[in-house]
Amino acid sequence: YVVLSSTTNALSLRDSKAGQSMKATLRYLAGLAGPSGFGSNSTAEQVTQDCSSLLPSNLTALITGGTSGIGAETARVLAKRGVRIVIGARDLRKAKEVREKIQKESPHAEVILLEIDLSSFASVQRFCSEFLALDLPLNILINNAGMYSQNLEFSEEKIEMTFATNYLGHFLVTKMLLEKMIDTAKKTGIQGRIINVSSVIHSWVKRSCFSFNDMLCGKNYNGTRAYAKSKLATILHVKEVARQLKERNANVTINAVHPGIVKTGIIRAHKGLITDSLFFIASKLLKSISQGASTTCYVALSEQTDGVSGKYFTDCNESNCSSLANDESEARKLWNDTHALLHKRLRQATNSKCFFPT
Repeated sequence: YVVLSSTTNALSLRDSKAGQSMKATLRYLAGLAGPSGFGSNSTAEQVTQDCSSLLPSNLTALITGGTSGIGAETARVLAKRGVRIVIGARDLRKAKEVREKIQKESPHAEVILLEIDLSSFASVQRFCSEFLALDLPLNILINNAGMYSQNLEFSEEKIEMTFATNYLGHFLVTKMLLEKMIDTAKKTGIQGRIINVSSVIHSWVKRSCFSFNDMLCGKNYNGTRAYAKSKLATILHVKEVARQLKERNANVTINAVHPGIVKTGIIRAHKGLITDSLFFIASKLLKSISQGASTTCYVALSEQTDGVSGKYFTDCNESNCSSLANDESEARKLWNDTHALLHKRLRQATNSKCFFPT
C-alpha cells in the first residue's frame, strides 16, 4: 500500500507538472496576459508606458551588452522613459551608433559609454573604476551581456569563455558596484534594482553535471551545455545576493529574467546545428527583440516589482525556475567558490589598482 501510494503521488506530481508546463506553453503561444497584466506578446514600450509619470527623476541605469539585441532595446526604452543610461560595451563603435539612434528618438536622453570586456577581470575592474569616478548615482544594474560559443575558448585568465563572460564578469561587476547601489538607495530613498538576464535553458542542467571547477576549465565542452550552466549560475547568483541583501536590510533587490527565445545573434549562432527548414519553422515562434526586452524593462521599472527580490521572471510575470536553481545551499556554495577565485586571482594580479571588496 505504501509503495502504491508513493507511486501514485509521484505520478500525480509528474502529471501536475506536465499540465502546468502545457498551460504555460499555450499561454505563451496565445500571448495571454498573466497576473501582471502582460504576457509573451507584450513589448518593452507597452510594459513601461505607465511608468514615465511615476518614475523619480535622475534615475541611472547601467546596462552591459547594450550595443545590440535585447540590451540595445532595453537602453532605448529606458532612455525614452527618462532614465540616464550607462552602456558597458566591448565595441565602442557599435555603442556610439546605439547612442545616436537613442538620442535621435529621445533628444534629451543622456547616454554614457564605457568600454568593458566581461571575460577580462582587469577590464571589469577598470570599467567599475571609471564608472565610480563619474560620481553618478546607480539605481538600476542590468547584467544583460551574454555569449554563446560552439567551440571551446578561453579568456585571458585561462577560464572557459562562456562561463567567464556570462557569469564571472557579471558577478565581479555586481560585487564592485553593490555598495554604490546600496549607498544610492540610502541617500535617495529609491529602491535599487539588479536584473540578471538568464534563460529557461538553465533547467536543462543536472546537479551531477554542475561542477565549478569543470566549468572553469571547460571539461567535456559542449557549447549549449556551457551556455545553460552559465545561465543557471546567474540565477543562483540572484538567490544568494538576495539573501545577503535581505540580511543587511539593504534597499536593493535582485531578480533573474528569462527574455524568451528571441531573434538575436545568439540564436543565429545555433543555426548551423539545425536545418534551414527547421530554423524557419522555429523562427515563427521566436519573440521580437522588443518583446524579448519587455521582462527586463518590467522588472526594472514597474511598481509591481517593488520589494520583490530573489525571483525568476518570464513574460513579465513571476515564474518557476528549476529545483537546482532554487537550492539555497548550492547558491551559497557557488558564491563562496566564485568569491574565493576572484579574490585569489585579483590579488595575484600585480598591476591591479582597483579594490575588490571582501
